[in-house]
Amino acid sequence: MERYSRQVRVTGIGEAGQQRLAQSRVLIVGCGALGTHLADALVRAGVGELVLVDRDIVEWSNLQRQVLFSEADAKAGTPKAIAAATRLREANSEVRILPHVADCSAAFLDELPGTLSLVLDGTDNFRTRYLLNDWCGRQRVPWIYGGAVGSEGAAMVMLPGGPCLRCLWPEPPAHTDVGNCETAGILAPTIAAVTAFQVAEALKLLVGHASTRGVFTCDVWRGSYSVLPLAQHPAADCPACSRREFPALHSAPHEAVTLCGRDAVQVDPGSSALDLTALHLRLLPVATDVMRTPHLLRFAADGCRFSVFPGGRALLFGVRDPLRARALYDRWIGGL
Repeated sequence: MERYSRQVRVTGIGEAGQQRLAQSRVLIVGCGALGTHLADALVRAGVGELVLVDRDIVEWSNLQRQVLFSEADAKAGTPKAIAAATRLREANSEVRILPHVADCSAAFLDELPGTLSLVLDGTDNFRTRYLLNDWCGRQRVPWIYGGAVGSEGAAMVMLPGGPCLRCLWPEPPAHTDVGNCETAGILAPTIAAVTAFQVAEALKLLVGHASTRGVFTCDVWRGSYSVLPLAQHPAADCPACSRREFPALHSAPHEAVTLCGRDAVQVDPGSSALDLTALHLRLLPVATDVMRTPHLLRFAADGCRFSVFPGGRALLFGVRDPLRARALYDRWIGGL
């Protein structure tokens, strides 16, 4: 217990709470700014098992705020989940860390083995957040929302039975109504403030204490921090809490999705495993910067940079239009 001696002394934790942490199993969705802060704190706190899922690779613009990555990761385009797991194992070898380089879908969540103690939101888009909301509601697993852009952030605990995200906003907000890191930027202290709330609430839930019932909001530039009151009961017309319909679990998956605030599109045709070695050999004479790594294949063509994963999923950088991204995918990957 020497590793956790200072934490055990905190009122509300104790040795019994530390044992409960060691028996917990937490899923973090997204290994970006929020996710890396969350993962680092929970691994150092001594959770038993941490499951990571992220679809992206490390880029240079990530290093300003995504605390588990290095310049070497950005240069190599290492998948974020893999790079994060490597650093986390160096911080605490006692924690079992399971990284997944994948898109978080209903199918992915359903295939996770075992029972989760908690789900933490480290994403950058509301489509995935509503998926988490509905899946956790159906499974009766608590989850903690978090979001940050510019100098402003928000976080909230969602417990089984509600109120949930749909109680506040029945449908995801339009993309035009929500700022992103590309248009508004992001300050590292904003991430730190939001994840401090998320981690504190996570520890409380995992050791068996009551969570804060309210919406945490902050503006670190203006020095504003508050917890807004939240209704204690779910909305009467909430499809998830009141009717248990969970719309996000029945939505058709998006084959091509624009990544938040970036000139990048993810294309996932849902095909079977792709032979990256064969694709590598075929691309060598016709593409540029072709590089095979243990986790993906990278190359450049038609003014775009491609990162292709074994399952056929690909990230296309330098394009915003999903239709053009799909056409480029068919030309360079699907058509080979």
